[in-house]
Amino acid sequence: MANFGGHAIPGSFFFLFGVWLTVKHILHHYWRVHQPKRRQGTPPFLKKMHYFEGGLQIFAAFVGIMVEQFVPDGPHARLVSGGSWVKLMNWQHCTMYLYFGIAGFALVASTAIKLVPVGVDRLTLSMALFVEGFLFYYHVAMRPHLDAHIHTLLLVAVFGGAACSMLEVFIRHNIVLELLGAGLFILQGTWFYQIGFVLYPLSGPQWELEQHDNIMFVTMCFCWHLVSAVLLVTSTSCVVWFMLRRFSANGRDIEIGMRNTSSASSSQKSLLQESEED
Repeated sequence: MANFGGHAIPGSFFFLFGVWLTVKHILHHYWRVHQPKRRQGTPPFLKKMHYFEGGLQIFAAFVGIMVEQFVPDGPHARLVSGGSWVKLMNWQHCTMYLYFGIAGFALVASTAIKLVPVGVDRLTLSMALFVEGFLFYYHVAMRPHLDAHIHTLLLVAVFGGAACSMLEVFIRHNIVLELLGAGLFILQGTWFYQIGFVLYPLSGPQWELEQHDNIMFVTMCFCWHLVSAVLLVTSTSCVVWFMLRRFSANGRDIEIGMRNTSSASSSQKSLLQESEED
């Protein structure tokens, strides 16, 4: 990750994952709101989304581990060589990817197997985020002030997301909490890009890593990223909600609408048969 691309790739993944979670949570919330209270269980479309999401997490984690281990200057699965540690930064990244892979496996298992306790998927995701933040906290020791500060700000999004996921273990189907967690993933993704632009600028002069004004600006910039993530979650939620209302008979339950339509057509057929007999 010691270049701009190394920050852009995880940034893109977290950003898209946050948008994906926003759409998924709005779809599920819309389904819950418009179903009879007696109807329980997970809708088929949401199960398919869970399988896709979990499979993508497993695949991305596996690819990330392989890349970190077997790039030309990687550790190649060696932790110790000649009495010294080998590429501990790569090993830290592999550990992060491992936990996200476990979270993906837990999501698939909890969707496919009814015996898996409810909330295990959220618990493992919370653990993955906590491990990411925990490792990042000791990841920037002895670095220049701005470098350490901009990574420390990332911990706000990471630990905030871990707390949201942990709360979802006990508070199920709270749309505000779900969207907050999605927004923190988006914030984490955009901030990875910001770290890349500051530490590895594509053009222009290098940032002065010990200048206090730069630290003040970066802190203010983080607040701008936060409000941008909130606005993106809000706008995405509104678009998805209104599209669902438009394509589901003005917000009525689709299955009820289909039953009403079939009942009306049956009544019309019976009236036509009676008129023909007369």
